[in-house]
Amino acid sequence: MNNPQKGLWLGLLGVLIFAATLPMTKLAVGSASAPQLSAAFVSFGRAAVAGVLSLFYLAFMQHKAGAAQANYPRGKQWAMLVITASGVVLGFPLFLALALRQVPSTHGAVVTGLLPLATAVLGALWFRQKPSTGFWLCAVLGSALVLAYMVVRAGSFELHQADLFLIAAMLIGAVGYVGGAALTPALGAERVICWVLVISLPFTLPLALFNAPQQAVPCSAWLAFAYVALFSMWIGFFAWYRGLALGGAVRVSQVQLIQPFVSILMAIPLLGEALDAVTIGFALAVIATVFVGKKMSTGTPSKGAKQ
Repeated sequence: MNNPQKGLWLGLLGVLIFAATLPMTKLAVGSASAPQLSAAFVSFGRAAVAGVLSLFYLAFMQHKAGAAQANYPRGKQWAMLVITASGVVLGFPLFLALALRQVPSTHGAVVTGLLPLATAVLGALWFRQKPSTGFWLCAVLGSALVLAYMVVRAGSFELHQADLFLIAAMLIGAVGYVGGAALTPALGAERVICWVLVISLPFTLPLALFNAPQQAVPCSAWLAFAYVALFSMWIGFFAWYRGLALGGAVRVSQVQLIQPFVSILMAIPLLGEALDAVTIGFALAVIATVFVGKKMSTGTPSKGAKQ
């Protein structure tokens, strides 16, 4: 199996892990009428838990490699880690949790379905790639299908506060994805997300403790929080960043087009939401678009592209 194929499979694994993030976050925060854990605690708490785990992981890996082969971030890599952290550790989780207090996870899934296009655009600009016209047509078509699904479900083009939160989550999440992909060749996928989480600990840990719940919370909310902390915030990125680096951020990001529909499927047993013919139809159309898009040329990074 060559690197692009490995990248696509790892990207798919990351997508499957991330797909449960929306319904799990919804379980953790509850709704406006029946709140559970606060959006701030879920956002900062999950990053703090993953950050502590990352400290142990990095210490173990550095001990295993030995002082002579220690792989620490250097120079401009620290700035890129901060940019990545602003997207995947702080911005995306917080805006997502704020939105899901107001809307169902299925609504959040279709809006954040625009994330692949945002990642593809930023990835192409950052790595100075020149994807083919066919690739961009597939990317735009897939994203248009996701938008059409959102409009059909909403029944109007009006954007509510939750939609704005979701769009903000999508945009800043794309920044974090591309930043992580740029760092992965030098640091490795696992070290990237671990360093991102570790440098965020001075912020996430105090904020998590400050926003810790003062009342009893159902066990289901804590289990959902454990999932987003361990899998969504940590393990999923091991696969995702490695996939973006091996397969290319522009191409692998398109696999994420299926994420909203996988999230919807997961919401059926987790949240009791129904699956209908409209959802199935849009899901099949988007998956077909992703399949065709994978066959299109994404170009290669230009000489002197940013790393």
